[in-house]
Amino acid sequence: MTLDHLSTVPDALRRSAARTPGRTALRFADRSWSYRALDQAVTRLAGHLLARGLRPGRRVAALGRNSDAYLLLFLACGRAGLVHVPVNYNATGAELRYFTEQSGSALLVHDTEYAERAAALAPLPAVDFAELLEVAGHGPVPEIAVTVRDTDLLQLLYTSGTTAAPKGAMMTHRALLHEYLSAIVALDLTERDRPLHALPLYHSGQLHVFLLPYLLLGAENLLVQAPEPGELLDRLAGKRITSFFAPPTVWTAIEAHPRFRGADLSALAKAYYGASIMPGPVLERLRAALPATGFYNAFGQSEIGPLTTVLRPEEHRERPTSAGRTVLFVEAKVVDQAGAEVAPGEVGEILYRSPQLCTGYWDKPQESAEAFDGEWFHSGDLVRRDAEGYVYVVDRLKDVINTGGVLVASREVEDALYGHPAVVEAAVIGLPDPHWIEAVTAVVVTREEVSAAELIAWARERLPAYKTPKAVHFAAELPKNASGKLLKRDLRERLTGSGDAW
Repeated sequence: MTLDHLSTVPDALRRSAARTPGRTALRFADRSWSYRALDQAVTRLAGHLLARGLRPGRRVAALGRNSDAYLLLFLACGRAGLVHVPVNYNATGAELRYFTEQSGSALLVHDTEYAERAAALAPLPAVDFAELLEVAGHGPVPEIAVTVRDTDLLQLLYTSGTTAAPKGAMMTHRALLHEYLSAIVALDLTERDRPLHALPLYHSGQLHVFLLPYLLLGAENLLVQAPEPGELLDRLAGKRITSFFAPPTVWTAIEAHPRFRGADLSALAKAYYGASIMPGPVLERLRAALPATGFYNAFGQSEIGPLTTVLRPEEHRERPTSAGRTVLFVEAKVVDQAGAEVAPGEVGEILYRSPQLCTGYWDKPQESAEAFDGEWFHSGDLVRRDAEGYVYVVDRLKDVINTGGVLVASREVEDALYGHPAVVEAAVIGLPDPHWIEAVTAVVVTREEVSAAELIAWARERLPAYKTPKAVHFAAELPKNASGKLLKRDLRERLTGSGDAW
């Protein structure tokens, strides 16, 4: 006898509801859901989706900002045996059509504000989240006559597509449940925490590292629509939030906010960052301003759920620039270009082997074969790992700059620029150059007037000559996706004249 039909994500939520049925599970806007009410709403919505003629295995695309309805749809898809397809809500036109057509979605669920975009995808059936919220919140709770197993697909997590068309990582219930347990253990998540969730739920970090693990534990969760720095500061200073995750770009905006220094954030016990590399100077300023707060660096990528390594608060003292060590269900090795493992301290690509891994990319057999070397997954991240197993991220392979035949990690140059008191944000890229192959080029956002020559001189004092930027450009803001990740591809296109004007 196997129990794989009891090892799904909605089953885990059902068990939370059985343990603490009356406890508040989720607050969003002016609505509040107990664990019992949330679980019943998931079942009502699952029944409704099946009654629409959708059958297990069909894909359902979700185009919306954070809301309780968005979470309900994800869980209802799991309970009905459907596959959830989260779509970046900034997607329009051909990009949006790519997601729905490449996934073969049978239904698009959208926010009211995106009704026009949805209509342009006809004949794809579409329904408003508001309509599904009404269905989920009222009426009898049906029996769901569908058997869902832990090896069934639950979600297609699309990669950011920075160098090629986005790929849908196929995530099973089994993979995600393993990742949730890894997150709970490595990040010290407990049912007593009061977490704030602000990053987009279409992004794997917020949904799968924090919100779902907290729901499985039975915590009370506050969900907001978007990570607006001023609103986040108000929430964090309200003395109820004890746990908060944001990417470095959002933490940078919070730290630079004029109200940050005067805000009382003493209740914040756990501060998490991830999704991209945190600039060292920004982390130092945050830790100095919040001495009682424990900082956790969470590192990984969508294809593995996404958590792979964690640097804990006590480890920040001796290794502040490390991404930590592998989590419970992740095994890693660092290899050279020939695939041979490198010695501790040497730079190579990090590969993963884990039950958290995707089973491949949806309808992309060639890309799937290229990504996997047997059981090992190629991450595309350049790292070095010390003798104690701590990982230090050097750069993404695609972001390493080849200047004069020497490889330069963009992160090191960015950290030097972040040390200048006028710099709020910095991104370093390589641009085509007839002499250097690629010229180290910086784009910065500043809080006060400073010249390019001054920033180059600042960097030259802290870096070897070949790593010093050849040029510095100024921008009002850096291009980011909704999860706060810098879009360096956009910068390259703008500065080479192949993209939109600056």
